[in-house]
Amino acid sequence: MAMQFDGKVAFITGAARGQGRSHAVRFAEEGADIIAFDLCEQIDSVAYPTATPEDLDETVNLVEKTGRRIVAERGDVRDFDRLKAAVATGVAELGRVDFVLANAGILPAFGDQGYEMKSFADAVDVLLNGVYYTVEAAVPALVEQGEGGAIVITSSSAGLNSLCPTFSVRNHGFAGYHAAKHGVVGLMRYFATTLAEKNIRVNAVHPCGVATPMLENESVAQRMAEFPEGASALENLLPVPMIEASDVTEAMVYLCGQSGRYVTGISLPVDAGYTVK
Repeated sequence: MAMQFDGKVAFITGAARGQGRSHAVRFAEEGADIIAFDLCEQIDSVAYPTATPEDLDETVNLVEKTGRRIVAERGDVRDFDRLKAAVATGVAELGRVDFVLANAGILPAFGDQGYEMKSFADAVDVLLNGVYYTVEAAVPALVEQGEGGAIVITSSSAGLNSLCPTFSVRNHGFAGYHAAKHGVVGLMRYFATTLAEKNIRVNAVHPCGVATPMLENESVAQRMAEFPEGASALENLLPVPMIEASDVTEAMVYLCGQSGRYVTGISLPVDAGYTVK
């Protein structure tokens, strides 16, 4: 039976675990081959453990179990040349790129690191500059294959609202996270208008808290205990504390699939009602 992404290739950043892994496996289940990209190294401003090479290996294993092909590359989304090289390697092996899921992200707002100015800079570098570099690295391949495509940028409920309700919870890392997640909405609209004539659709998804290692870790638990007034950042309108990575993935499938063929330039909240509470 034909699947909706048969013959397609998805380029996914932050693919070693969490939302990125979920996207990679689900798109493979729908027939896509995968170019997976992740740093797999610790960033000093991030208090929680980030993805490891073993995590990326597991993504490879899970994709291959679906019967699809995967090219896994390690690299930093802050490095435009490395991103271009990863796309080139993937296209050389898999033949094309149809979808770009700019998902790589950090939340450098916890521990002592969150109060250092470097956390602001790192958040913007990874979450805003890294998104721009990711899309720009892939656009030539998208245009060259000539059949259009779809780009989905992972923003956040922090790209529509503030997650910091009081003076006490403010820090440089949170500020950078909010600035970047708002900033990618501007990039999304820019790319949506400039790529439309090439039949490339561009959208942003805005999740609330997602049950992944970015939030389910000791540094986050410590901060919530120290600043309980900040807990409203994880209080949704619907009676769920967090959503699952698969919930975000289904939005990605919709926006990239036939059902989303005329959807471009939108910010889609997948947030259990967080932004309207």
